[in-house]
Amino acid sequence: MGDAEPFRQLVELCARLRSPGGCPWDREQTLQTLRTYLLEEAFEVAECLSAEDPRALLGELGDLLFQIVFVAHIAKEKGWFDAHEVCRQVHAKMVRRHPHVFGEKEVEGAAEVVRNWEAIKQDEHGERGALDGVPRHLPALLKALRITQKAAAVGFDWERVEDILAKLREEVEELATALATADARRQRESLREELGDTLFVIANLARQLDIDPEAALQDANAKFTSRFARMERVARTRGQVLRSMTLAELDALWEEAKRSPTGA
Repeated sequence: MGDAEPFRQLVELCARLRSPGGCPWDREQTLQTLRTYLLEEAFEVAECLSAEDPRALLGELGDLLFQIVFVAHIAKEKGWFDAHEVCRQVHAKMVRRHPHVFGEKEVEGAAEVVRNWEAIKQDEHGERGALDGVPRHLPALLKALRITQKAAAVGFDWERVEDILAKLREEVEELATALATADARRQRESLREELGDTLFVIANLARQLDIDPEAALQDANAKFTSRFARMERVARTRGQVLRSMTLAELDALWEEAKRSPTGA
């Protein structure tokens, strides 16, 4: 079997599923109905990347690839393009945007690669804003990261991490001031704005530290979930119910969960 054969078979499989004698469910799908499945598969791939589970990653990459080929087939039905054109176009784009690999341009590091990438992209799209390429429907924290990355690529960036930390402290102070506002409606509006500003600065700080804030928050979510589950298990063995315990008792149980080898 040649290297291209599995891809060709997958393309033909999608065509078979969409054919008059194919699957009724697959025939009913549209570009709009497939959005949810595409996003779901992408998030499942992301989970496998975090877990570094090769077997699971293999399966989830296949599921994501199927969704991509399936969408491309519907595009073909509309007379737009097919899966092979998707491959040809992305191949040409990657060659074009890596002149330091496929051309004569020299770079000194990854940061310069990113700046060159954005400059080439800007040339390709003409009079388009530097932030126009950020997808509107990205998760907010990831979107903040992408916005700051693109702004930094054109030179709008903090010079030092310490400067961002100072800005973060400033935003936290403004959040505290908003909490002290007497008018309930104005307080709500101010809190929403100041909390958003604080989260945006945190995303910018993560970029400066070369940390993916979305992944970092997912790790923090997983850690909290693990510790909280440990609290629940310990409470059950002692005949206790968390909602009936005092805050001091819950704090003590939390510290015990943190000390557990499985609650780190």
